[in-house]
Parts: sequence; C-alpha cells; structure tokens
Amino acid sequence: MPRNYLFRKNGSSNWSVRFQGDGKDTIKSLGTSNRQEAEIIAGPLITHHKATLLALKPRFEVAWRFEFEPSENMQDAPYGERVLASKTELKFFGPDGRLLRTSPNGGPAVQFVNAARRFGIPVPLGEPMFSFTEETKAQARPKPDESDDILETYLKHANVTGFYEREARTAWALYKQLTDNKPLKNATRDDGRKLVEYFAAKGNKSASIRKKIGWLNAAVNLAIDEGNLKFNPFSKIVPKRDDGQRRLPFEDIDIRNVKRSLGQLNKSDQLLIRLLGATGMRLAEAFEIDSEWKERGVRYCVVGSKTEQSTRRVPLPIDVLPYLPKKIQGPLFEGSPRPASKRLNRFLKDIGIADRRKVIHSFRHRAQDRLRAVGCPQDIRWALLGHEKRTIAEGYGEGFPVTLLKKWIDKIGF
Repeated sequence: MPRNYLFRKNGSSNWSVRFQGDGKDTIKSLGTSNRQEAEIIAGPLITHHKATLLALKPRFEVAWRFEFEPSENMQDAPYGERVLASKTELKFFGPDGRLLRTSPNGGPAVQFVNAARRFGIPVPLGEPMFSFTEETKAQARPKPDESDDILETYLKHANVTGFYEREARTAWALYKQLTDNKPLKNATRDDGRKLVEYFAAKGNKSASIRKKIGWLNAAVNLAIDEGNLKFNPFSKIVPKRDDGQRRLPFEDIDIRNVKRSLGQLNKSDQLLIRLLGATGMRLAEAFEIDSEWKERGVRYCVVGSKTEQSTRRVPLPIDVLPYLPKKIQGPLFEGSPRPASKRLNRFLKDIGIADRRKVIHSFRHRAQDRLRAVGCPQDIRWALLGHEKRTIAEGYGEGFPVTLLKKWIDKIGF
C-alpha cells in the first residue's frame, strides 16, 4: 500500500487518490489542482479505506457460541429431555413437563476471522476454531476471595434464588467495581456509600437503594454472626429522605379500562394482569409460580421467596381459574419480572392511565383496600398478601385453611 495516496495522472493538472485492495487499484479524481484542497477532500476517503483494511486483517476474536440455537419452541435434548433456549438461558424439562434445571446457553469461544482471505486457511468466516474448556475457563476466571464466599454463603443460607439472587449478585459486582475489589474485612462505610451514590445518580429512590444494598447488608450480618467479619460497611448508609413516590390503588374506572384493553396484550401478559389484579401478589411472586397444590378441592400455589414473612399459600381466585391451565406443571410465566414491569406499565400509559403514581404495583394497593372494605380481618389480609413484619405467632402451625383464604381472596375480584 503506497504511503502517498495522492498523485496526478499524466496530462492532468487535477489531483487523484489511489487505493489498493484485493490486488486492484481504485482511482478517484478529486477535481482540484490545489494540493491542499486535494488533501482535505481525500482525508475522509483515506480514513475510511484504512478502517476497511483494518477490519479485513486476520485476527482472533472471542464470541459467544450457543449450545442450543435460541428459539421460541421446545427442542429435543439428550436423555429424553426437552429444552427451551433463549439467547442467555436454557431451561430443561422432563417428559412430564416439569422444569428440571436451568443453565447458561453456551459459552465463550475463540474464532479466527479472515483466515481464508489472507492465508487460504479453509476456515469459514466466523467459525469457532476452538472453545474454552472448563479448565481454561477456570484459569481465566478470577479466583474468588473470602468476600465472594460471604455472599455465596448468605445466598445458600437464605435460599435466595431467581430475580433476587441476580439483584444481589449485581449489587455485589458493582461494589467490587466501585472499590477496585477491596476486601470486605478492610471496607469502611465510605466504601459502602459509593454504592449509594451510584444508585442515586441513576435516579433510584431511597427505598430502592435500601432494598438493593440490603442483600449485601444481610450477607455481612450473617458473616458477623458466624465470626468471619467484625464490621458491616453497608449498615445504615442510606440517608433518610422523603423522596418516595406514594403509589395509588387503581379505581374501578381504571380496572374497567384495563379489562377493555386486555386484547392489546399477548395471552401470557393477559393472564399476568388478571392474576395480579385478583390476588394482589407482587409481580416477582407471580414469576415464582411453577406448580400447584390442592386442599379440600381448592387449588393454590406457594409464593413469597423474597422474605421469610412473605412466603405464603395463595388460593387461585375464581376470576382467574378459567384462564389457567388445568394443572400448573412448570413455570406459569416465562422471562423475568423487570422487563414485564416495563412492558405492563407502558401498557397502562398507552390505555390512558397517565397518573405516574398508578403502576402495576397499584394492583397490590387495590387488593389491600378491597379486603379492608369488606371487613377482612388483618391477620387474614397478611396471610393473603404477605406480612410486612415477622411476628412470633406467625411461626406456629400451618396458618389459615386454604378454604377460608379462598373465601376472602375471591372478594378482591377482577
């Protein structure tokens, strides 16, 4: 490749620019006899040409290689299993349709790009030459320190899974990034406050920040109880601010509007709206449902892994039963709560519920108000919607009969 791209053709006073690629010359007249003007005109063309050459150079790249091609349909898997593959996750189901396990869909692989162009090596463009083995993955992965063990111990001890596990791990990874992997035994409250400042800069309210940091706070408290740490850098670091936005319950006119507009949603989101409206459960709790039980002929599910006092039996309301499968034998809803929240809140706005204080969580406030209005005792409301505080009496026995809970939950209505 000539270093001087500009030249004059024989017999011409104008400057031209010459590019070489694939053994061919490409020549373009710049339409000026002034050298400085020619350099200015040719500048962007030369930059683009250099970028093209750089992109065509043979090189190694790390790419993600799927174990199963992502698809909305079930695929056959070894040992008689079936698998539902997304771009990030695999869900394996048994012959009875029950969810067996989840795992990442594939892993990183090294590919040699543009080998055939330069060297004649018969490797198709983008075809991985070799994948990372478990051994090479382990070598590349940073070795966990004692601080990582503290989080792992807590997640296992408290049986934190699903969305909440991901939220806890995200907060922990962010802490490590903001503090340059500072060990917890050396951390101060100022280190913990870096998380507060980060979340606040992202627009999170105090309650949301307290919730996200709460996972790390709880993990360190457990480590202190077990004698592995002496100080908690996440304790009481979120300032008290009156910045929370009070959520409003849906009114009857809102519910009528929602029901008239359900056809704008897919079948899964329609069912999700009906379930939230008729039970008052949290959005994340609906995504926990993967099975059901019966007590004296009443169908119910168990939700509430967020906290110990949230775990409860919820009868399936009469207004939802016609839209449910005959028996729940696997996840009732695919995906995760966060994108569903954005999707459904956008739906509310699109159908004219413009008050920002009315969101999907407003179904829960409505359920509380509806139960109060019909004289539902407080302890039964707690049993249906989940306790806000742990009580001593709550730990005794199995709680109210599902048949009694069914009588009251049907009064919420949708």
